[in-house]
Formats: sequence, C-alpha cells, structure tokens
Amino acid sequence: MSAEDTAENGVLTFERVFASPSLNGSSPRATKLSPDGRYLTLLRNREDDKDRYDLWGYDRESGEWTMLVDSEKLGSGRELSEDEKMQRERARVGNLKGIITYQWSADGKSVLVPLDGDLYLAGLDGTVTRLTDTEASELNPTLSPEGGYVSFVRDRQLWTGEVGGDAAPITPKEGETIRWGEAEFVAQEEMARLTGFWWSPNDDRIAVERFDEAPVGIVTRAAIGATGTKVYEQRYPAAGTPNAEVQLFLMDPDGENRVEVDLGAEKDIYLARVDWAPDGKTVYVQRQNREQTVLDMLKVDPATGASEVFFTENAAVEDYWINLSDDYKFLDDGSLIWWSERDGFGHLYHFKDGDWTQMTKGEWGVTSLVSVDQDKGLITFAGKRDGVLETHIYQIALSDPSKVVRLTDPGHSYGAKGSGETLLLSRSSSSQPPQSYIADAGGERLTWIEENALDADHPYTPYLASHRMPTYGTIKAEDGKTDLYYSMITPEMEPGKRYPVFFSHYSGPGPQVVAKSWEGALPQAIVDMGYIWFELDNRGAANRGVKFEQPLYRAMGGVEVRDQKAGAEFLKTLDYVDPDKLAIYGWSYGGYMTLKQLQADPGLYAAGISGAPVTDWSLYDTHYTERYMGTPQDDAEAYAKSAAIEDSVKITDPMLLIHGMADDNVVFENSTALIAKMQGEAVPFEMMLYPGYTHRVAGEKISPHMWNTIFDFLQDNGVTPPE
Repeated sequence: MSAEDTAENGVLTFERVFASPSLNGSSPRATKLSPDGRYLTLLRNREDDKDRYDLWGYDRESGEWTMLVDSEKLGSGRELSEDEKMQRERARVGNLKGIITYQWSADGKSVLVPLDGDLYLAGLDGTVTRLTDTEASELNPTLSPEGGYVSFVRDRQLWTGEVGGDAAPITPKEGETIRWGEAEFVAQEEMARLTGFWWSPNDDRIAVERFDEAPVGIVTRAAIGATGTKVYEQRYPAAGTPNAEVQLFLMDPDGENRVEVDLGAEKDIYLARVDWAPDGKTVYVQRQNREQTVLDMLKVDPATGASEVFFTENAAVEDYWINLSDDYKFLDDGSLIWWSERDGFGHLYHFKDGDWTQMTKGEWGVTSLVSVDQDKGLITFAGKRDGVLETHIYQIALSDPSKVVRLTDPGHSYGAKGSGETLLLSRSSSSQPPQSYIADAGGERLTWIEENALDADHPYTPYLASHRMPTYGTIKAEDGKTDLYYSMITPEMEPGKRYPVFFSHYSGPGPQVVAKSWEGALPQAIVDMGYIWFELDNRGAANRGVKFEQPLYRAMGGVEVRDQKAGAEFLKTLDYVDPDKLAIYGWSYGGYMTLKQLQADPGLYAAGISGAPVTDWSLYDTHYTERYMGTPQDDAEAYAKSAAIEDSVKITDPMLLIHGMADDNVVFENSTALIAKMQGEAVPFEMMLYPGYTHRVAGEKISPHMWNTIFDFLQDNGVTPPE
C-alpha cells in the first residue's frame, strides 16, 4: 500500500511510518543564531526525503526564510571515507544525508558548511565558495573563534590555513596507529567528545590531542555486505584491555612553539574534556581515572603546558561512578558553574575562589545548563523539578539562587539552548510532534521556528482519528519500595476481550524512555494492529538520582531483569491484558535484556525479540563497560554472571535474533558466539541478519522489512490480537 493510499484510508502501516514526508512533520536540526542575533539558521529536512537536510536561514528583521545551501545541487554525492562514516555512526547521525553540521563565521557574514567530504563557505547573499576539493575527507572542520583560520583533520593530521587560502598540516605524519586532532574511539562512542582540537578564544594557540592506538587490540571486523565482504582491522579497546595512549599538546596556528601538556604521571587515564578560559590565558583539562571514580580539573599554562589540579570531583558514593557532563561554564571572573551529583542528584554549583556554593537543590535533577547571562547574573537550565516525566526550563539568579522561576508551561517536555537575550526552545507532548520557537530571556515566545501544527496539511493528520494517548503510572520495583514509572498505549478495546502486549525496553544505564513527550508514529502503528504498547523505566535509568542508578554497579543483567519482571507481573493482573501474550523487544542493551529476561523467567513471556545484543560484556568497550562493571580481571564473577551466552540454553520461549552484519559498536561477534552456542546445544530460535548494516538497521525500505519480520514472527507464534 502506497503512502498516498495509507493516508486516504487512515491505515498506519510500517511502510508509511518510515516513508517520506516524515509523520513527525518538519524536524529542523542544529538551530543557531548568527553572532549579531539577526539571522537564525537551521538544517531542514525535505518532504520528499526525510533524511536529507539543507541549510536554511531566517532574517528576523524581514521575517523571510531562504534556502542558503541546497545539498543536492551543491553536493557531489561522493562516498564518504570510512573514518567519516564511523564518526557519523558514533554521533548517531549515520542515517542522515546532505548537510549534517555547520558553523557561523565570527563576523556573521558567512557559514562554514561541510558536504560530501569537502568544505564550502556559504554567504548570506546566496554565494557559495568551495574551500577544499580532495578525495580525502575533512573531519571536524572548524572556523577559529575570531574567524581568521579554517582547520580540519585530514589523513591523521591537523590542517590549518587562513580562510580563503591554502591549508597545510601543522602536525607530523606518523605511523598508521597515530592520529592528531581526532578523538579516540571511546571518546567518540562513550564520552560524547567528537573532536580532538580546541582553538583559543583569540586564535593564537590550539590545544591538540595526539593518540596512539598501537596498544589497542585488533578486532577483525567483517562488514558483510550483499555482494561481498570488506574486512577491517579495527582497533577496539575491549573491557580490561589497553586503551589508546593519549597526549595533549599546545601549539601556534602554524604548528610552531609546540609543548606537551602535563597530564600527570599516570598514563592510563581518559582525556574527558578540554576548554579555554574566556580570556585565553588558561586551558582547563578534565582528567578522568581509568576506574571513572575520580575527575581532576587541571589548570594548564598555554605557553608551557605546565599543569596543576584546580579541583577534584569524586564519585558521589562508594560503588558508583562519575557521569561525564557538558553542563558547565567558565565565567569571565575566573569562576565556574559546574554540574555534579555529589549530593545524590545532578545539581549546579558555583566554584569561586576555592569555595563551592550549591545553586540548585532537591530530590530532582538538572538535565542541562542552557546559558549563563553574566551581565544580568542569570542562570538558565533544564531540569525535572516539576516531576520526572516532564523536562522544563528554569531560571535562577547567580547572586540568590533560592528563587527558582519556571519559564515553560506544563503539558510539554522542553529543551533549550541560547545565550543572553535570546533562547531557542523546543517542545513536544504525547499529542504534539516537536515544535521549536525563539523566546526572550524570560521564555516568552517571540516567533515560531517550526510550529509543526497538526493542521490539514500535516503528514500525520490523516492518522489523527486513530491516535491513542498514553497513560502513565507507577508500580513498585521488586524491592517493594522503589516507584518505577511506566507508559501504556492501548488500542480501542472491546469489553471482555484480552489484548497482547508489545513490551518495549532499553533498560540499561542512562536513557530515560518513559516521558510525556512525542513518541512518534511507530508505537501508534503497533497499537493500530491491536497490541498494547508498554514501556517501563527500571532502576539504572537516568534522572532519578544516584540511588536509583547505583544498583547496576557490577550487577548488569540482574536488577533490570527483576524490575522488568515486576512490569510483566503487573500487566498480567489487568483484565484487558492476555497474560499468555506478552512479547518483549529491545535493541542494543535492550537486546541483551531480552536474552537475560528469557533466560531468567522461562514461560513468563510469550516471545522475545533481541536486536544487536551484547552477549558478553568482555567483548564491549572499556569506557562504557568498566564504568559499571570494573574489569574482567578485577571481577570475573560479575562478568560471568552478566554474560548471556552460557545461559542461552535456558531459553525455551520463541526468540528472534536481529543484527546488522557490519556493526562496529556491538560487534557481530556478540551474535555469532550466541548463535554457535544455541545451535550447538540444539536450542531453537529464529534470526534475521542485515548485510552491510551497522548498529543502526534503518532505512525507508529496511525498517519496514525489519518490523514486518518482527510481527510475522509474533503471529507465527500465536502472539496475536483477539478476533
């Protein structure tokens, strides 16, 4: 059935869910203001190709929108380098096409645009100047803060040059395992750090990372495609094995006067963050120990590289870790606004003259630092002060933080960024796809960026008649004390009938999945088929404080399984739920959880779908795994207990395994080891493998194939709606 047919009939199929135009409506990305505040720019996806983005600009004086760069007309369509492909995967934008990032010049007259591996400078008058034209890709392209230089990484070296002139490498070409100006694998994948160089505010110095992957073990990754296999010798730091050796250097824009930063005697550390002081006289480096229980803020002299410890952050409690954050800001007076979980919840602190002042307090968490208006002495942040299910934007005074003012209205979940007088806000709800608007410093809307109203022209409007609202509630965890939040979407039900449940989970440390925000069309399509959609946040999820996350410490695959079981047992008490038709589904950590749940409680679930699962935590990377589990050498028992391979023989319920065969994150070996074990023990299961796909198995044709496969599997095993 075509997209037009589904719209006419109001039938929400998987084919329509993943087709263009997106049922979410327009989904602008990377919204930014020009340095003078006059222009707003963003990346807008196309109606005929929801994954392709072009650069648009909005003149706040004239009120007119203009496409500044047409990615299809300007782009070459050249295949990206393997380095850039993998970097996009780690940034979770591997499915996007066209323009995925850009940067304003300091004078506000042009925008740096990377496209198809080359660099362009787009003027506001519609002119476009090509800066590079090479076979090699330019990674992490950046204009210097004052706009004098363009810089990028090419072929393992950092290059710089005056804008409009020729760029040249400023770091040496060394062995195949040595890279300058890039972030190492675990920094990209697990630390949310995608760059390896940082300009000083006045363009006179650059901090540059150098790393050597020679000590890192090699995983032979076979990217199995439809018509052939490419074999990559991937340096992959598995838990308990050596990481890359990381150094930090300071140098002039031409590479001269290079000095090494003193990161301390211990070399087995993580380079977590690098920042310049606003006046450019100091570099601040966050150094995290291998165990991720101590974070030192180093204060570095840019001329000599000499360092001293500015302050030290320790794990909030014993048997816990430090969650890295980007929610901090160095102020002009040398003080610092800093996010910390030291009191048991994520809150903001002011560090000045060696003293700490707690700026926010309570049994709730700050989720992001939006801005600090130093002239007015105001801090704007996002947080969960009014309940964990909605994120709101708040403001406090730097001089008296006791009064907290909420800037946003209940009924939506919000995000924000901005500075000074202008905020860029986004919001959504269970009934409203994402919207975005420009607001003043007090949160009052000035103009819509994307209203995304569900009017007659919105792509989701034909399906509104069948849109079902979620209900939210809590159940007790298996400890009988802790509240666990759930969301449930039910189909239109007939009295006396019982319905199957599609129980979706992630369950791992970090992401909160139950929230009062737009979930997209996929759950609605599943509900339209006659299934109940159900999600539950178990202990270990974010935004509930240290005590809620801590039970996962050296115990993955334990408390989450028991909490999700509590959700299943709750469902079975409901008179409209068919207790024999609970199907569980998860991807990545969720795929691992499907295996552990089926192993722990045979017969509790009718069937399970395991997507791209970790099956042995000793196969996963250092920074993520050791944060929660320590090393296999230190706690072999915890690793053995958490693994999913040996106990796979306990699986008696129908199970479908799905994996992309070119996965560089949860490497395919996780599934081949499981497959071999289950086949060798004659344990029946089904599988669907996707040649050429990475950890993200998605696309306009592939996604419907995968989801139709999942529901064919459920129907074949009797997990079907009532007649």
